[in-house]
Amino acid sequence: MRFWSAMWAIFWKDVRAEFRTKDIFTGMLIFALLAVLIFNFAFDLRVERAKEVLPGVMWVSIVFAGMLGLNRSFILEYDRGSLSGILLAPVDRSALYLGKMLGNLVFMVAVEVVLLPIMMVLFNVNVLQPSILIFVFLGTIGFAIVGTSFAAIAVNTRAREVMLPVLLLPVLVPVLIAAVKGTANVLDGGTLGEQMSWLRILGAFDIIFLGIAFMTFDYIVEE
Repeated sequence: MRFWSAMWAIFWKDVRAEFRTKDIFTGMLIFALLAVLIFNFAFDLRVERAKEVLPGVMWVSIVFAGMLGLNRSFILEYDRGSLSGILLAPVDRSALYLGKMLGNLVFMVAVEVVLLPIMMVLFNVNVLQPSILIFVFLGTIGFAIVGTSFAAIAVNTRAREVMLPVLLLPVLVPVLIAAVKGTANVLDGGTLGEQMSWLRILGAFDIIFLGIAFMTFDYIVEE
């Protein structure tokens, strides 16, 4: 019970702080909307079928907007000195990780709730299909799992804004490939078997890296 109480305390602290300032959500949403608008105008005269470019546009917007939020999630506490106080609390460090990860996940999902309907209008493609939403959710979970760990690493470096994408993007390659291919398969009317193969890759990635993050987060924050 102490573990779960600490996790929810960290999660609720981040959510309440974001409700007051709206720094993370606003920055992520504006970045994602600008990316989608730029892609929409760039491809308007050159691509006949929006379905061919929509998966890439969607995931590029989600990933880079999410990276902006990950950078802010630890930097605010690190600059104010409150991160050291949290680490001194007599609770399992995994509770800190899980609370932070859930907070990042909620912020990303909130951005996607606004972003996906706008993409559907701009590109005239139904991206609110259940299969696509499953790919988006599993891909977002994987991004939040890995990104929270690397954000904790990058916050202690000098060039933290640069180090996070350098460290994170190579590890995210399996998630991005599976998410983009799975989304494209749904839009192209692919078979359920093909979609399930990409879903299994996403699910396996999420489970494996969640276990790795739990086992290594103590060492990450100590360093």
